[in-house]
Amino acid sequence: MTKQTLQIRKGSPEDVPVLLALIKDLADYERAPDEVIVTEEQLMSDGFGERPFFHLLVAELNEEVIGIALYYFAYSTWKGKYLYLEDFIVQEAHRGQGYGKALFDAVVENAKSEKVKRMGWQVLDWNEPAIEFYKRYNADLSDEWLNGRLYFE
Repeated sequence: MTKQTLQIRKGSPEDVPVLLALIKDLADYERAPDEVIVTEEQLMSDGFGERPFFHLLVAELNEEVIGIALYYFAYSTWKGKYLYLEDFIVQEAHRGQGYGKALFDAVVENAKSEKVKRMGWQVLDWNEPAIEFYKRYNADLSDEWLNGRLYFE
């Protein structure tokens, strides 16, 4: 298999089952498998309903989805519109072959075409392969900010 068979495309409702499977794979990798409570129905409604809350790019190799990038737009009072990359996942068997770079580059291009002022994401401090990946982009990986969250039932 070569990179020429890789296609990056906009996600569709038909991708929701594999999207959820990849989200669960990521949760396993991040040692939090019980944290995923989202359902296919919720992803369908939230991503492909009347008022989508997220955008989805899909990396497809030989007509098989091997990765996804789920992102949304937000607003910074200091910078203006920005793109937040919520999840970026490539199946483990396909890592290190340039497919993740192609998918990440597509997100970057979307950010630039939307004229956002910044693109943000999080990476766990122990995820060295991901940290090294982002460093190749000269990304600012700051440990200065703490995450604040509230959870609602």
